[in-house]
Amino acid sequence: MAKPGKKGMVRLLYAMRYSYQGLKAQWRHEEAFRLEATLFLFAVPLALYFGESGLEKAVLIFSVGLLVIVETLNSALEATIDRIGDEYHELSGRAKDMGSAAVMLSLGLALAVWVLVLFF
Repeated sequence: MAKPGKKGMVRLLYAMRYSYQGLKAQWRHEEAFRLEATLFLFAVPLALYFGESGLEKAVLIFSVGLLVIVETLNSALEATIDRIGDEYHELSGRAKDMGSAAVMLSLGLALAVWVLVLFF
C-alpha cells in the first residue's frame, strides 16, 4: 500500500527529484557507473550511425542502456548491504557477487548484441 502524502503531479515531481539525487550520488561515488555512463554516451551516436534500421539502432542503444540500469541496481544493492554493516557475512558477500555477476552478464549481452548487429 502506498504511503499517504503527495499525489498526482506533485508526487511525480518529488520522484523525479529523488531519481536525480540518486544519479548524482552514483556519479559521485561509483567509478563503474561513470565508466558505463560514458560508454553509453559514446554508444548512442555510434548506434545511430551504424544501425541500418530503427530496430537495429534501438537494440544497440537498449543493450548499453540496460548495462547502465543493471549497474544502478547493483550499486543500490551494495549500498544497502554496506549500510547493514561492514563485518563479513557469507550472505552479504554472495549478494554482492550476484549483483556483480548481473553487471558482467549485461556487459556480455551488450557486447554480443553489438557484434551480431554490426558484423553479421
